[in-house]
Amino acid sequence: MDVVNNLRRLQARIVTAARRAGRNPGEIKLVAVTKTVPVERIREALAFGANRLGENRVQEFLNKYQQLPPEVEWHFIGHLQTNKVNKIIGKVNLIHSLDRWELAEELHRAAIKGGQVVKVLVQVNVAGEKSKYGLAPSETVDFVASAVGLARLSVEGLMTIAPWSANPEEVRPVFRQLKDIARKVEDRVTGSKMDYLSMGMSGDWEVAVEEGANILRIGTAVFGERDV
Repeated sequence: MDVVNNLRRLQARIVTAARRAGRNPGEIKLVAVTKTVPVERIREALAFGANRLGENRVQEFLNKYQQLPPEVEWHFIGHLQTNKVNKIIGKVNLIHSLDRWELAEELHRAAIKGGQVVKVLVQVNVAGEKSKYGLAPSETVDFVASAVGLARLSVEGLMTIAPWSANPEEVRPVFRQLKDIARKVEDRVTGSKMDYLSMGMSGDWEVAVEEGANILRIGTAVFGERDV
């Protein structure tokens, strides 16, 4: 699997998709998802300049964090257990998966202890899938209103995972709804900022870009099919 050529093709397609939607390609961030990807292949992506990496599991993240250069911008994109918060605080740039109040409080406590501010995205289960984590759309505005009251927590935007579909057009309403929710948050929550919409993966990212995504979480299209 030629990681560099994959990245070249992907970046060209991101530029095309952004321009098609009348957007600036430079505002769209690619997070290369490294779940189960060997460190050697990750280094190929880093050599190309793709230094924004996303991990789903704490232990796998810690192993790679120790082996890869300090200039990597790490994003934690998986479900986060409260008892593992302290293991990643100070090591990741952005947590995409704030999905419950208990986790917000634990992140805030850890941030106070570490003397820092933790940047997070609130995960919204737009499609209401039982197999996925995240707040219901109807809960999101009130949740963000409470979260912005935690001084060491910086809510940077929203994240969602669309249902899998062979036809990306079928999930367009999911991405559109997340953007609508972000607008409601900005309108109703004083002091909130919805700078980022993290939505779109290897199979549906072009539709996500058309609907306003500015963080794409892409693994397969960069590194190929995962082993597990």
